[in-house]
Amino acid sequence: MNDTDTLQTGLAGSLKQLLDTRSGGRSFRRWPWLAGALIMIAVAAWLLLRSGEDRAAPRYTTEAVTLGPLVVKVSATGNLQPTNTVEVGSELSGIVDKVFVDDNDEVKQGQVLARLDLSKLQDAVAKSRASLVAAEAQVLQTQATVAETRATLSRYQHVSQLSGGKVPSKTEMDTAEANLKRAEANVASARASVTQARATLQSDETNLAKASIRSPINGVVLSRQVDPGQTVAASLQAPVLFELAEDLTKMELQVDVDEADVGQVKAGQKATFSVDAWPGRTYHAVITRVGFGSSESDGVISYLTVLDVNNDDLSLRPGMTGTADITTLTRENALLVPNAALRFAPATTDTAQKKSSTSVISALMPRPPRQTPKAQVAIKAGTQQVWILRDNQATPVEVKTGATNGRMTEIVGGALKAGMAVITETASSQP
Repeated sequence: MNDTDTLQTGLAGSLKQLLDTRSGGRSFRRWPWLAGALIMIAVAAWLLLRSGEDRAAPRYTTEAVTLGPLVVKVSATGNLQPTNTVEVGSELSGIVDKVFVDDNDEVKQGQVLARLDLSKLQDAVAKSRASLVAAEAQVLQTQATVAETRATLSRYQHVSQLSGGKVPSKTEMDTAEANLKRAEANVASARASVTQARATLQSDETNLAKASIRSPINGVVLSRQVDPGQTVAASLQAPVLFELAEDLTKMELQVDVDEADVGQVKAGQKATFSVDAWPGRTYHAVITRVGFGSSESDGVISYLTVLDVNNDDLSLRPGMTGTADITTLTRENALLVPNAALRFAPATTDTAQKKSSTSVISALMPRPPRQTPKAQVAIKAGTQQVWILRDNQATPVEVKTGATNGRMTEIVGGALKAGMAVITETASSQP
């Protein structure tokens, strides 16, 4: 039972008592006192009802408009990767004879990482070297033949001059000249064979050198995928034997930025990120590239964004998951309102009234007028409304909004001033 029901019950009891007194034939001298009591009861009832109306009136929670910094950030998640990763393989097929490095080892450019069995390759080099020697000897032999045929031709020419062209015959002279040209051609062919033999030797020596698999960069061995005795088959494609990372003091955080946020992200913006391995620690990064190519995952479109990371203490490792906050906008002295104020709109209809009593006195009691918020005005394009309390009533104010960080929004136009209180929600009525 509420206060109003209690009051009505009391009034009904007082009326009944008055009627009983009158019917009992009591003296009319008590009527003035009873009339005064009735008036006092009526006044008390009116005050109680008015208090109930006051409690039923809407109450609001407000927050002051402030001047302060506004920082807008975009969150994205990705993985850390070395700036340059090289997969080292073998161009040759063969059996791995020795492996000289293991995971996490630091290597220098040109350092031997592993070596294949060299026996067949060394035999091929020896054979090619012998072929080269034979070819060079053939050149000397053909050169001797050239010298011999040239001497023969010179003698024939001298005899012909002494004999006045009678001897030797023209046929013999032609044969001698042909033999000389044939010998010179043999010299050229022998020299070509020397060049070919030398090229074969160089190819075999190159294969022998490639059997020693060397590091192409200065870096760290991320993974080793070969063991001594393992057969390497490089007939179709070069198998990957080692994965090297170049200079782990410089790394990249590759994150996927949602399509709704990619318009705010640009190269050169600063960011911070954290990893699960070091809770509570914040790392700094700078965006170096925002990709134009998109990727889709579960219907969500995102764009690969690369952040440059300094890893001097080597606390970060390839593959770690990083959650980055990219700072896209900073305002030093912005007029700020809470986003709850922009979402707030007061009720446009009165709350349901309590059931009225059927008693005569409660029906005759005057009630104070209800306070209702002023009507919402039409909003212009590109603007929004916030509500302030004016004469204890919710009054709309038109504003133009700017950037937001999800909790506070910048006001760039309108009648709002710093220090004004805006309504954020309707408070519960007092009990």
